[in-house]
Parts: sequence; C-alpha cells; structure tokens
Amino acid sequence: MQITLTFSPAPREVLELHLHLPEGCTAHSALEQAGWLKTYPDLGTPALTLGVWGRRVGPGHVLRDGDRLEVYRALRVDPKVARRERFVGQGARGTGLFAKRKAGSKAGY
Repeated sequence: MQITLTFSPAPREVLELHLHLPEGCTAHSALEQAGWLKTYPDLGTPALTLGVWGRRVGPGHVLRDGDRLEVYRALRVDPKVARRERFVGQGARGTGLFAKRKAGSKAGY
C-alpha cells in the first residue's frame, strides 16, 4: 500500500514523503519506517497529534492505501489568548462593527 507522510518541523517548511508499506501498518510504525522518530525525537512524545486527511487519529490507527498521514506541531500560543491580547492593544473602538463608521452616524450603523 502507498501512503503520504507530511510534517512541518518549522514555519514555512513542509516535508512530504511517499512510502510503500505492508498492509495493516499503523501510523506509529509508518513514522518509524520513515525514520522520522530518529530524525525528530520530539515526535515520539505522548503529546504527538496525528491526522489522516485532516481527521485526528491515534498512533495505533491502521492505515489504508492512499492515506495521507499528517503530523501536527503543538500550538505555541492559545488562539483565544492571542485574540484577547490583540483586542487589548487595539481597544474597543478599533475593532468589529465600530471600526469603520461614517462621520456623523450613530454607533453600530
């Protein structure tokens, strides 16, 4: 069976590898056979997140022919926290419905 492995070790850098594996191969064994667990030791941590075609799977997931196995990096910043910090910096008047208001109009219109 043929699968595709994808991983982005750093921003704006994507690795893609096409592998021929035996039937019944799991996601974890595919990473081992590709040699990525030795090259990138942080992939072996329990916090590792894997997906097949964008759907989250575990390391024991059995792959099928034509699958695209994706390895996801952990987020460096929580998106909710980042949004809150941006809002504090911009202030309430510079965001949302009130950002581009015509002169002389009522608030929110």
